[in-house]
Amino acid sequence: MKWQEQGELNCPIARSLAIFGDRWTLLIIRHCFLKIRRFDDFQKQLGITRHVLAERLNRLVDAKILEKVAYQEAPKRYEYRLTERGLALYPIILAISHWGNSWLNDQGEFASVSYIHKSCGKKTQTEMCCSACGEVLNARDMLPVFEDIQQSS
Repeated sequence: MKWQEQGELNCPIARSLAIFGDRWTLLIIRHCFLKIRRFDDFQKQLGITRHVLAERLNRLVDAKILEKVAYQEAPKRYEYRLTERGLALYPIILAISHWGNSWLNDQGEFASVSYIHKSCGKKTQTEMCCSACGEVLNARDMLPVFEDIQQSS
């Protein structure tokens, strides 16, 4: 199966990975959350080739995760801003960061990244909670249920 065909599977994870499942795209999205918006800034920060960066940015624009906004007319230049769909990826970025801090820094050789909740000023950690009861979610307590297309419409 070709990588592009993953987006057509009846699996939300496969469809999502067809958009941001390569080694550069989530880093581009992370940089968007760090207020990086311009092509040259992405390239300088990430060390990515122009061709690969352009392809990934175009894919994110096509997927409506980023929108291209002109910031200069002559010559025409654009910046890339997160859409509502893109902003909804923030919990994923937080979860990956938390996982990396917890499981990929055993020797403490890397600086950890912490997140401060602006509203209360406190350091926070990513936790997924049940929307019905508030209990913290973990894999052993979950049961995936696949719904028919007709039922979810």
